[in-house]
Amino acid sequence: MSWFLAALGFIVLIILHELGHFTAAKLVGMRVERFSLFFPPLLGKIKKGETEYAIGAIPAGGYVKITGMNPTEEIPPEHADRAYYRQPVWKRVVVIAAGPFVNVVVAFAILFGLFAFKGQVVASDHVYGVQKDSAAQGVLKPGDKIVSVDGVGGGPADFRKQIGTHTCADDARTDGCVAATAAKVVVVRDGRQQTVEVRPRYDTAAGRMLIGFTFDNAYDRLGPADAASRSVTGMWNVTKGTVSAITKIFYSSEARKNVSGIVGSYETTRESFKADDIVLSLQILAIISLSLAIVNLFPFLPLDGGHIFWALAEKVRGRPIPFRVMEQASYVGFVLVIMLFAVGLTNDINRLAGPGFGVK
Repeated sequence: MSWFLAALGFIVLIILHELGHFTAAKLVGMRVERFSLFFPPLLGKIKKGETEYAIGAIPAGGYVKITGMNPTEEIPPEHADRAYYRQPVWKRVVVIAAGPFVNVVVAFAILFGLFAFKGQVVASDHVYGVQKDSAAQGVLKPGDKIVSVDGVGGGPADFRKQIGTHTCADDARTDGCVAATAAKVVVVRDGRQQTVEVRPRYDTAAGRMLIGFTFDNAYDRLGPADAASRSVTGMWNVTKGTVSAITKIFYSSEARKNVSGIVGSYETTRESFKADDIVLSLQILAIISLSLAIVNLFPFLPLDGGHIFWALAEKVRGRPIPFRVMEQASYVGFVLVIMLFAVGLTNDINRLAGPGFGVK
């Protein structure tokens, strides 16, 4: 089932992206010859009106074919006034930007829905898991509700702070040293309140005293304004991270190792569905949708951003850009796209052959 759900998620994102181009083209009066899910060879097609709807055999995207996308294309006289390159610059920009715009809207809608209806993740006062060979092993149990530590109530931050007040003998800070005094932890277990004692241990990695358990997560619903704000902030952080990561791959071997392609994105989504974590699955789909928009807006042909760049360049220049110039520039963009694809695919294959993608 996880394979199906992950594939369905990707297909929906592709369809919505192409529907953005398709709808905008129809609205501004351009002639759409074909709307295709996936790339040729075509497996099937049906024509309704002037548009052919098709499905291809290569599941790596989709496309909308608009009459006159190639300036050198021979166009029947009856369709010339609706050809792409015969349209004003603003119409071309609207049509090309519509695809990435839809991806941004989808990402926002998913994140907004999660914040508004599920909520932001906050630590609860319940024990989620107990670390093996820790001080808490055999003392605390998953599901225990922490009421207080040494008489100090509150929430997870308060409990952590109180545990940190315990020190090893002579205030030593060696890894694994045991606290001179035990922490008295009041818990509710099976509906009954009881007190247990546990001696914290110093952890040099954390730089503080630990008992050795993790708090469970809870969700705090946000109002519409806060949900929108958190969604925009999260999307901006992803945008900065994505642009930074793509820039770094040209000079950092470590950055290149972190690039994922379509296989990695698909596998990560599938693993999250397999783990029955619908929230994580939706978050990943939102990030993928936003990343599709960001990458597509890079100003290189054949990406959407390349078409927008040359349309705006024509506006600034005051007359059409020679097709020869755009064609030569597209070679650079094509090489960059292939390089990104090759690096991502290589990394994905290595991860699949090794530890996987780390989604549990």
